[in-house]
Amino acid sequence: MVAQFKRGNFSTRDAPRPGRPKTVTTPEIIDQIHEIILDERRISAKSITENLGISRERVWSIIHEDLDMRKLSAKGVPKYLNADQIRQRCQSSEQFLEFFRHDPNDFLSRLVTMDETWLYQYDPETKQQSMEWRNSGSPRPKTFRVQKSAGKVVVSNFFLNQDGILLTDYLPNGQTINAEYY
Repeated sequence: MVAQFKRGNFSTRDAPRPGRPKTVTTPEIIDQIHEIILDERRISAKSITENLGISRERVWSIIHEDLDMRKLSAKGVPKYLNADQIRQRCQSSEQFLEFFRHDPNDFLSRLVTMDETWLYQYDPETKQQSMEWRNSGSPRPKTFRVQKSAGKVVVSNFFLNQDGILLTDYLPNGQTINAEYY
């Protein structure tokens, strides 16, 4: 600035600068990006950049500053339970509490718990893959666990109180878990 004043340039306005002008952030471009995101919530900024032919930095600026959006991963929630399943779980819990109140030490020493899970032969959707663009005040999207039918096996683990795993069982193909199997 001092050198410019010595040359007689007393202007306080910015001189034109070389490089690309900042004409990308127009209401039309902002609306285009918003429509693209509303049409496909999981689209990446890179895809938007390629579709519109503008820089990734400009796309990020428009999404975060002008549209006030951010990408959130889906919140994993337990599988959906119907009213009958909820009632059965409440009844079981009340029975366990009654047994525990009767003799806590005997209850805990004899308690066997069991958990069964499906082991799949594929990788389920990751948090990164489930991310969607949302406004900052929007709630997180939810996704339920989905059980695929092909390429899986049921594993049952039985635990004896604090002693650890009592038994691990792999269900044979074609076998159904029922009272007789247990």
